[in-house]
Amino acid sequence: MKITFYGAAQTVTGSMHLVEANGRRILLDCGLYQGHRKEAFERNRNIPVDPATIDAVILSHAHIDHSGNLPQLVRRGFRGRVYARQATIDLAEVMLRDSCWLQQRDLEYVNKKRRAQGKKLFEPLYDEEDVDALLPLFEPVHTHRPREISKGLTLTFFNAGHILGSAQTMLDVDGGSGHSHRLLFSGDLGQPNQPILRHYEYPQGADIVLVESTYADRLHPSSEDVEGRLKGYIDDIVQQRSKLIIPAFSVGRTQQILYYLNRLLAAGRIRQVPVYIDSPLSQKATAIYEKHTGCYNDDAMRLLNSGVNPLTFPGMQFVETPQQSMSLNELRGPMVIVAASGMCEGGRVVHHLKAAVGDPRNIILIVGFQAEGTLGRRLVEHKDDTVKMLGEEVRLEARVHTINALSAHADRKGLMDWYDGIKGKVRQAFAVHGETDRVNTMTELLSAHGCPRAVAPAEGQSFVFD
Repeated sequence: MKITFYGAAQTVTGSMHLVEANGRRILLDCGLYQGHRKEAFERNRNIPVDPATIDAVILSHAHIDHSGNLPQLVRRGFRGRVYARQATIDLAEVMLRDSCWLQQRDLEYVNKKRRAQGKKLFEPLYDEEDVDALLPLFEPVHTHRPREISKGLTLTFFNAGHILGSAQTMLDVDGGSGHSHRLLFSGDLGQPNQPILRHYEYPQGADIVLVESTYADRLHPSSEDVEGRLKGYIDDIVQQRSKLIIPAFSVGRTQQILYYLNRLLAAGRIRQVPVYIDSPLSQKATAIYEKHTGCYNDDAMRLLNSGVNPLTFPGMQFVETPQQSMSLNELRGPMVIVAASGMCEGGRVVHHLKAAVGDPRNIILIVGFQAEGTLGRRLVEHKDDTVKMLGEEVRLEARVHTINALSAHADRKGLMDWYDGIKGKVRQAFAVHGETDRVNTMTELLSAHGCPRAVAPAEGQSFVFD
């Protein structure tokens, strides 16, 4: 068996790992690299493997940094199967169609400049026809039910607790003549005891492990802190008659925010204020969350069984059209705007931020990981008095706060709790899905927790197992 790390190797985006075993070539994830436009464009266009040679893809979850390059894989010759949980398949369809739209809009902006400069125009990585061609290739796999995907290769999914449908991948490789391996890919592991979703599981018997490292270097605040801080920000904007802008991923983070606001309002801890969910994708994703209640944890199920939908509340509304979105910037607060994208690199949130950052009464609340080179990262670090948005430098007067406890990624304690629960037979671990300092931290942690060999693979690095 051979493993080659092509994406999410000493970075957090573009998850893609190639497993070669028993004459088959299998990709674990096929994600888009997200970051600075030019670098991301070049990296995403150059898939490092020949798609026509790939026999199957195992998809851990629907986030674009894990699923986003699947349509291009199909465009360039992939005809195998894509194995995933049904909730992941449902989410992937709407997210990939949204990705097509975002690419088209971004290219209109870029190509306008290139046309004026007499340069060759860029084409999108893929379009909706490629998504249409991908969808029949999806094959749903139930959690805990082993599926033989090829002779001597058996796939089993376990819950990862990250977003709806997220899975850990167990791949049993029987090479004959006593050569066998059990590979476990964590995917993205959720923070323990997060709202709505079930806790991650502890699959047993793996000898080779790929573990995410997004927050290997830190501890998140307790979840109890989230409601208190949200309450404080709502009270603030009520008093100031201002706005709370929350850039949030449409899948996962937005639903968490809705859950907490629901609880605060139901308990009478905050006043009812208008809450605008300004993302068509968020609306579609929330509907999919409401469809797959089998993924809910006990607390969310108790609410459902009592007749309460945990993802809606009085005063909340989805924003349908671009015109309605733009009109929000003309309205006076108090109001909450939850809008995509989560790293502020595109989508409707950028216009809301540009309209809001000049007013010191407004609050920008960052509730997720912000990769290097993104607008979200620059807002969090706010080293300068100005920040560039939509091609213009604007003064940053609004207050910027972060809530890391809302993270859908396990922190150091959660990651080590998971590893301690699965480490019985592990002889080799790979730290992936983390910036360089964090995967290095993860290798140190793994070694301290008894892992015989822990490595942070570089992009393109291969490892062979007999």
